[in-house]
Amino acid sequence: MALSHKQEAQSSYISGTGSVVSENNIGQTPKAYIAYLHSLVDEAENMEVDNVSGGNSTFRGRSCCGHFHKNGKCNEAGMQKTQFEKWLQGVSRTFVADLSSEQRCLLLDQIITNCGAEQLKHLSNHLEGFLKRDFLKLLPPELGNYLLSWLDPQTLGRSCAVSKHWNKMISECDEVWEKNCRIIGYNSLEDEEDDVTSNNGVRWKAVYKTVLSQLKKLKDGSAFDSKTLRGHTARVYALNYYHGKIASGSDDLTVRLWDVESGQCLKVLNTHTCADVKFDEKMVVTASFDNTVACWDWETGIRLQHFVGHTGAVFCVDYCHAVQLLVSGSADMTVCLWDLEKGTLLQRLTGHAEWVTQVLIGWCTVDTDLFRSGDCIIFSMDKVEIRLWALTEDRSCNLTKILSYPSEQIHGQTFLPRLQFNSEFIACASDIGVLIWSFHSFKLLRRISIPDCSNVFLLGSGSIFTLLLDANSLHVLDSHSQSRVSSWKLPSCRKSKRGSNFIAGDVRWLNGISSHSERGLVFAASTPDHSLHMVRWRTQNR
Repeated sequence: MALSHKQEAQSSYISGTGSVVSENNIGQTPKAYIAYLHSLVDEAENMEVDNVSGGNSTFRGRSCCGHFHKNGKCNEAGMQKTQFEKWLQGVSRTFVADLSSEQRCLLLDQIITNCGAEQLKHLSNHLEGFLKRDFLKLLPPELGNYLLSWLDPQTLGRSCAVSKHWNKMISECDEVWEKNCRIIGYNSLEDEEDDVTSNNGVRWKAVYKTVLSQLKKLKDGSAFDSKTLRGHTARVYALNYYHGKIASGSDDLTVRLWDVESGQCLKVLNTHTCADVKFDEKMVVTASFDNTVACWDWETGIRLQHFVGHTGAVFCVDYCHAVQLLVSGSADMTVCLWDLEKGTLLQRLTGHAEWVTQVLIGWCTVDTDLFRSGDCIIFSMDKVEIRLWALTEDRSCNLTKILSYPSEQIHGQTFLPRLQFNSEFIACASDIGVLIWSFHSFKLLRRISIPDCSNVFLLGSGSIFTLLLDANSLHVLDSHSQSRVSSWKLPSCRKSKRGSNFIAGDVRWLNGISSHSERGLVFAASTPDHSLHMVRWRTQNR
């Protein structure tokens, strides 16, 4: 009896003499093979195949379970248990000991090809457990956290979507999120009092998201806003910032106190011409072009003290209640130390060959070769050198160190405001960039400059960011790479070489972003129309 093409394929499979299961080679995949095999079973339901070529056995085509069976009977019982176990051991031993990896794969392919629907379902159920096994569930938590610590934040974020277990484990991994917070520039000092961290690490992940959002706003220019303060009727020469307030001194012979948040003028004091101004909650100190320094009461406007002794305009002033000391620098190239309460002159420091443009009172918090922890240090700066004076117990000063340009050729090179000191380094702008010295060794650590920008003024320098000012813009730089993080365009502002008419606000963020939204003043400067231009951190309300 002549067989059709499909019948030849069936008999080839049944007798084991062929490998083709269909004219379309549909047996290449188990599902396709089973579907095709069942179609053959349906067609052969009432068909008998006798004397199949390639074998001597007689097969009945009728099926009871979806497979072809010899003599039409389903042998579900299979081998006897002992016989099967012996056979299984032999097969397993041969599979492991005698076959190569390629041969094992070929054997598995052959077995899968001969599987029915029930066997394929069994394979699917068991293989899923092996192929989709969650290794994080199998590892000890400590080892799992160690592996997660090698992932970058972007990969960690994607991994949270794998499963609830992964999301919970990653979110609670203290070490991972704390490390990433440090990497992107998180400042924990401001958050220590609020105890933002917790033992389960969930808060650390929230801190990371908050800091990352702040950094993104800083980079795209949406972190700041601007406001103009109007009230003075003549040029503003002096500005100072303290605890959310700005004091401004003008040629209109007044000092005004402004609230940064609201922009309102809180107080107006009638004074003298102001070259520099410093203040706190109770009083304001003004350095004047009339060669004197004065101290005023905020509430009454009364002059509390008048410091007379300089023979030139007084360009800069600083004071400290802890040692009852006021320090002033003048165009007469001297630095004067005054008793803050009595107004008496304690000592006149000489040695500067140029106008003294900045004085600063600082405190040493570590032991160095020249200073001890707890020492009070007086800094005085002119355009070519910075002098450090050690204050003794009787409030007299001794010259301890002079900082100058790293090059011997200082002709034409000048220091620019403003001098910064934080017990770790001393920083000052110059016409060749921002110079940073180590306070321990007084060696020049690095020089920061902005390409295509000259006469860059220093507003603040921290471990993470540096804030600089040039003729047209405010710049935030990465302190390590010196790359520009963002720039903020400014209107036309007056920038004196003494640096008294522009200021930075709270600069703690230069040491890293906190988990709270930054608030307050970033920068302020006087403008040609006698107003003040403020740059503030943007808040939800404005």
